[in-house]
Amino acid sequence: MAAGNDIKRAQTDIAIEQLFADRWSPYAFDPRPVEDEKLLSVLEAARWAPSSFNEQPWSFIIARRQDTEGFDRMLGCLLEGNQGWARNAGVLMITVAQKNFSRNNKPNRVCEHDIGLAAANLTLQAMALGLHSHQMGGIDLTKCRHTYKIPQDYDPVTGIALGYVPDQSADVDPEMAQRDQAPRARKPLSDFVFEDAWQQSAAVTG
Repeated sequence: MAAGNDIKRAQTDIAIEQLFADRWSPYAFDPRPVEDEKLLSVLEAARWAPSSFNEQPWSFIIARRQDTEGFDRMLGCLLEGNQGWARNAGVLMITVAQKNFSRNNKPNRVCEHDIGLAAANLTLQAMALGLHSHQMGGIDLTKCRHTYKIPQDYDPVTGIALGYVPDQSADVDPEMAQRDQAPRARKPLSDFVFEDAWQQSAAVTG
């Protein structure tokens, strides 16, 4: 399914930028490399994410599919349920959080929040370049740490698959195609935007 396909465009209750409405997380990827300039662009977008005290507690370990050995090594750090579909991505990544502030070595309670902001920047820049990403919680944390020699004051957090979505006419695994054709849905604002008390919907949400 090609990027920006109307089938996957979110039917939002309130108007938002099309880039956000078009963003979705595919399971079926076209097994071709991502150009280096596009990869650098999405990483540059992540670099400019906001963070607490401008700590920038994120690191990205990357594996490009043209580096077969490195790609297979990172693929092996994903949980089995993710390996089947992620093996076709153009790039795999592991995000890593620095747990303590550099300035005083005190715990950074929001380091994973800030990694999420960086990953969101990366995701939207990818969309602008005709790429898609799929965020994964399903990674083997111990294997990631061992494989990439991640120090104890850093934690592996998530995986990211990045690449191109195949054309609808392409030969795609039927299970993956079915997942990608599923309609998108979100909770209404009134379910999670509160005012005055917990679970009291904010008046502005109607």
